[in-house]
Amino acid sequence: MGNLFRAITTDGVVRAFAIDSTNIVETARAIHNTSPTASAALGRTLTAASMMGIMLKSETDSVTLKINGGGIGGTVLTVSDYTGNVRGYIQNPSAEVPLNSRGKLDVAGIVGTDGFVTVIKDLSMREPYVGQTPIVSGEIAEDITQYFVTSEQTPTVCALGVLIDRDCTVKRAGGYIIQPLPLITDEEITRIETNVSSIESVTAMLEKGLTPMDMLTRVLDGFEVELLDEYDASYKCRCSREKVERALVSLGKKDLAEMVAENKPIETGCQFCDKKYTFTSDQIYKLLQRALKK
Repeated sequence: MGNLFRAITTDGVVRAFAIDSTNIVETARAIHNTSPTASAALGRTLTAASMMGIMLKSETDSVTLKINGGGIGGTVLTVSDYTGNVRGYIQNPSAEVPLNSRGKLDVAGIVGTDGFVTVIKDLSMREPYVGQTPIVSGEIAEDITQYFVTSEQTPTVCALGVLIDRDCTVKRAGGYIIQPLPLITDEEITRIETNVSSIESVTAMLEKGLTPMDMLTRVLDGFEVELLDEYDASYKCRCSREKVERALVSLGKKDLAEMVAENKPIETGCQFCDKKYTFTSDQIYKLLQRALKK
């Protein structure tokens, strides 16, 4: 059974997405050794990006979701493919702040509110689509909602949640996105708003054993919901030594020549999975020869 679902109401007035991203977010926490609040910030962004990934049309498409609000956590950057496989990082994984006034993890305190949500869609065209909207709360879900409404003119309800256990691991994580379609009536919109305001939080529903499809059924109570697709989304990095070599070659002849002159091995790490790649001076010299041939 998958953990990421895409659905539509049988009358075609609402499309919906939901995910149990617990394993995804825990994998990210373990890789980056994030603090509890940084785990929540990164986890919410990974969760949203995964659902945005399955909105893409082609298997070669990808979406990058970047949150930069000027907070102490720095930039949060995530990338998803069209099946919801996702990867990401937070610039300062050890950043932490006290609980907020409600006794909850203060994600806005980590993210900040002076900045932008940026969405980059690589649709295999000459230029990627780039949309950007100001951050409205720093809590991620509200900011994603604002992005869809402002940049894509798509009314949206977004709910995201990350529950951290006592040992600082991720106990539950998930979310849903609801998007009314043009044929929806005012009465049906009111019904969704009433449902959203009355149901439990995402993590509370997951704690009770509800599946992502169960969550959609609750959010869309009063509608008939049809499952369209089910995905087994995971945290998946696509780095490789070959990609790192291409990145080094792209630095240019001058930088590579300076590395060769130093006659020392260099080590570079992947920001998404923390894997290390080491290159000897001889290997750098060979990359320089490739750069010279261009």
